[in-house]
Amino acid sequence: MIRKIAIFAAALCLAAPAAFAACDNCGTVTMVNTVKKEGEGSGAGAVLGGVVGGVIGHQIGSGRGNTAATVAGAAGGAYAGHQIEKNKNSATEYHVVVKLENGTDRTFRFKDPTSYKVGDKIRVVDGKLARR
Repeated sequence: MIRKIAIFAAALCLAAPAAFAACDNCGTVTMVNTVKKEGEGSGAGAVLGGVVGGVIGHQIGSGRGNTAATVAGAAGGAYAGHQIEKNKNSATEYHVVVKLENGTDRTFRFKDPTSYKVGDKIRVVDGKLARR
């Protein structure tokens, strides 16, 4: 009987390291960031803004003042149109940084806010996060 217990204990000790091996796809959320990506302007906003600004500027003043107002309106409109287009094309991303048990860090990007919080225990399944 003692011999059977000793064999069982030895087998259990040999199997234990495999049972407690590190999970390469498991980890802990270490950071959750909101990142605003600035949009880019194609030039269309500046052109449209310049035309509208020039037309409005042309309605102001007469003679040399009219010319100056047209130029100033076109320049201001171009700048405003460019900024409006950049703002329209901006996007917000949500980054979740995970420290995996194998020591590596991975960042997962989401288009919508997530419910993950710092300290959450996760597992990476098919390239996506899942709670453990």
